[in-house]
Amino acid sequence: MTRAVELPDGGHLNAVVEGPESAPWVVFSNSVLTDLSIWEPQAAVLRDRFRVLRYDQRGHGKSSVRPRPMSFDDYGADLAALMRAVGASDACFVGLSMGVPTGLAAHNAMSGLFRRFVFTDGVSRSGAGREAFWTERRAFARTQGMQALAEQTAARWLPGEAQDSASLAALIAMIAATPVEGFAAATHALGAYDQSAALASVIGATLCIAGTLDGAMPDTMKAQFAGLPDVRFAGVEGAGHVPNHQKPAAYTALLVDFLEATA
Repeated sequence: MTRAVELPDGGHLNAVVEGPESAPWVVFSNSVLTDLSIWEPQAAVLRDRFRVLRYDQRGHGKSSVRPRPMSFDDYGADLAALMRAVGASDACFVGLSMGVPTGLAAHNAMSGLFRRFVFTDGVSRSGAGREAFWTERRAFARTQGMQALAEQTAARWLPGEAQDSASLAALIAMIAATPVEGFAAATHALGAYDQSAALASVIGATLCIAGTLDGAMPDTMKAQFAGLPDVRFAGVEGAGHVPNHQKPAAYTALLVDFLEATA
């Protein structure tokens, strides 16, 4: 079921809820420049046994754009409001890249939302130099357009992917369809953030997944999340920054195994 959920500030989030009403919740949060369809391979496997919530983060997909910079406290408040609206709680949170600090911010703002966590190619705090990177990307999108940004970004996120692959084409289309001001608002959040204070209350089982070809991300995730009380790490071989999209079968197998092992 697709829903447009109104937010306290007058905006709205586009969301899809699927699966048996009495089943445990799994909540997916997308990365920057993607929409809820990035999780379709996982939702297709899980929705028979779980209550699955996917949504477009503010400024992405069919969710509204806020015409000013966003912070992760804002994105987290959006997610908490969405979960209240659909009656989701005690969920397994699954975040991709920007979705990771979004989930941590929501968890920090409201207890009881999440029982388990899956962090995918994302971290709790940004690294040095990211403000300059995102400032440049914001300016590029506004001057050169989202199609040009999409072609550059998709090639970087899907290392080794053939130029004629359906996976690459789908990601380019998804990125190009992102509203430029929605992306611009997100770049302010991504430039300098720190949601690491929320880690103190992450006491449930946690799985950290990274594409093995995503640069320093696997090591960075281990450095930031190794102190969690019940954490495990896994890599998706041959995948870059969006392993759930590039290698969906391998990623989904890790996710299902975790859900079953920690039920």
